Amino acid sequence: MTTAALFDVLVIGSGAAGLATALAAAPRRVAVLTPGPVPALDGASRWAQGGIAAALAADDSPQLHAEDTLAAGAGLSDPEAVARLTAAAPELIAWLQTLGARFDRAGVALTLGREAAHRRARIVHAQGDATGAEVMRALSVAAATRSHLTLVTRRSAYALARDDGGRVVGVWAQGPDGSELWRARAVVLASGGYAGLYRYTTNPSGSDGSGIALALAAGAMLADLEFVQFHPTALAPRDGAHGQLPLLTEALRGAGAVLLDARGKRFMPVLHADAELAPRDVVARAVWREAHRGGAWLDARAAVGAGFPQRFPTVFAACMARGLDPRMQAIPVVPAAHYCMGGVRIDGAGATSLPGLYAVGEAARSGVHGANRLASNSLLEGLAHGRALGAALASQSLPGPGAALPASRFWHPLSAALRARLGDLLWRDAAVQRSGDGLVRAEAVLTQLAAETPAASSGHDVLALTAAMLAAMRARHRSIGAHFRVDAMVVPERSRAAIC
Repeated sequence: MTTAALFDVLVIGSGAAGLATALAAAPRRVAVLTPGPVPALDGASRWAQGGIAAALAADDSPQLHAEDTLAAGAGLSDPEAVARLTAAAPELIAWLQTLGARFDRAGVALTLGREAAHRRARIVHAQGDATGAEVMRALSVAAATRSHLTLVTRRSAYALARDDGGRVVGVWAQGPDGSELWRARAVVLASGGYAGLYRYTTNPSGSDGSGIALALAAGAMLADLEFVQFHPTALAPRDGAHGQLPLLTEALRGAGAVLLDARGKRFMPVLHADAELAPRDVVARAVWREAHRGGAWLDARAAVGAGFPQRFPTVFAACMARGLDPRMQAIPVVPAAHYCMGGVRIDGAGATSLPGLYAVGEAARSGVHGANRLASNSLLEGLAHGRALGAALASQSLPGPGAALPASRFWHPLSAALRARLGDLLWRDAAVQRSGDGLVRAEAVLTQLAAETPAASSGHDVLALTAAMLAAMRARHRSIGAHFRVDAMVVPERSRAAIC
């Protein structure tokens, strides 16, 4: 075991939230740990297509943005947290441009798109459907030039290091040469969510909840694990496929693309007044049902047509790679696990229930998203909260860490075979639609999987997180937002705000 030098701030994860935190923490000495060989390429941020929501238009305001966010959250969002986020959005876009982010423009003005459940066009895009990639490019270039920031690749965190007073004083990570102890005065979890555990997901394999799992193993409080958002339109997989599916951005529906059933008929207009631009949970359930009846298709031929390669190059390339030409064919779609509203519970300052530990981005439950995240609020949250947390850590006094106790966990990830079995059980019993009986069945299978994994291992901790997620789904008997129980009453819109 080797011990690294002491840092002021240690960030676990090099996505949008992690790099925003690290950049804003200057002049503190910051280390960013990432499991991949190249920073920022192994997480979910660069796959974000839809964009960043910000009230920039003359007919828009942060208050309207906040109202739309609260409505999408089905009454479970924290209004103060939402107001802070939407107020920070316009300045965040300006900051990203100072870093060199190149957003789409019509002349000198930023092009603003509209997505589901937004009453205004307020989505800033880059290259049509490559916003995450462009934001990560700009952040990575900035991070590489900052003398206060050290990027450390090929490190997989598997346990939080704590002193005898219970304070988090670093992290144990597996490196190329074995176990390493990385010490810090403050540790920030920016490790992403757990949607990548599902059989069908829009996330890379690294979105496995491992950061949240090590927080749970150390005793941190988690919240809202039952709220997993499923994107309505992922490119349907070939038979037997597992893992990450190409995302078909919501901006396609914002541009006028429509959803068709197996008969070639639209099905959303009879289900919701906003049709294809209804909240994501509504559209995802509708696509789920049609997929089980014979299939669902996204038709952008009339709305986009010949302009596909220019307007949506990422989606166009994914379709063509599958032998589909979206200019002339409707695209087969399925819902896929996309984003986790739950995570490590934090307060308004980003602090968790464990002293010395902070969380940001999808790893955190900030209270912004409630039961259902509003489209294009995810990059916004990670970036805005990361900037705020980094600035706070730069300005406040950070205590010197005590000596780290020996690690209570060890590095042993889930095998590929076990990971596939876990994904199958989640997709069968804990996906778009759930039931009490199905969740009990999933828990029984999970117990068997846990028996095949060494106790106190990093893989076992991920299974413990999954068990907590299933328990949360079973405990919430009513359907609300992204949590839908086929064996329970749906909460009417007018009464949702009263539910806690």
